[in-house]
Amino acid sequence: MPDTTADTRIGPRHVAVIMDGNGRWAQARGKPRLFGHHAGAKRVKEIVRACPELGVEYLTIFAFSTENWKRTQTEVSGLMSLFRRYITNEMKGLVAEGVRVRFIGDRHRLDRKLQGLMDELEAATAGNATVHLTIAINYGGRDEVARAVKELACQVAKGEIDPETVDETTLTGYLDTRVLPDPDLVIRTSGEARISNFLLWQSAYAEYEFIDTLWPDFTTEVFAACLGRFASRDRRFGGVRV
Repeated sequence: MPDTTADTRIGPRHVAVIMDGNGRWAQARGKPRLFGHHAGAKRVKEIVRACPELGVEYLTIFAFSTENWKRTQTEVSGLMSLFRRYITNEMKGLVAEGVRVRFIGDRHRLDRKLQGLMDELEAATAGNATVHLTIAINYGGRDEVARAVKELACQVAKGEIDPETVDETTLTGYLDTRVLPDPDLVIRTSGEARISNFLLWQSAYAEYEFIDTLWPDFTTEVFAACLGRFASRDRRFGGVRV
């Protein structure tokens, strides 16, 4: 059960972000949607660097969902190329700045070169702990829970787990995020007010910020303002403050 006796007015330890609005940002400037995705990637770098000063230990970003395969082949191919380029270009910097990188989502549909780069980046940053950056690629909350349940069911069928002992904690141990704390704050940019299948299980008691700012315009000042509003909220986790 959540600890309701702790100080609930401090800043968020774990922030998750649905980075929305890259395409609209580009189209408003008469540019192709991929231009906006490149601008968004630069913004990621800035926000990651700001996390230590702002007191954020864990940052999880939604880069590509299981539903994003429905986009045009040009956009999907461009995004995959951008992911490969980002890992290649940023690896040394992430290592030097103490960023620990993890990827969540179903990797099997991604091309082998990208999978290899993801593995390489995770290994290269495994000893870092200044900021824990988790990147969700080919990720969907329902897909994650379904994969976790399937793995758990297999172990039950083999007699390795007693079904009577299965509880919330058990299932959490099979999720992609099992080594991460649950997010305290989830931010969605671009004015959309939906969670789009992102961290469904983990965000049960997260606070939400839906803001109009498009992701390429999400500066450290906007980020800090979101964190400030979070700090003013009274998080009771279903309890009552006495």
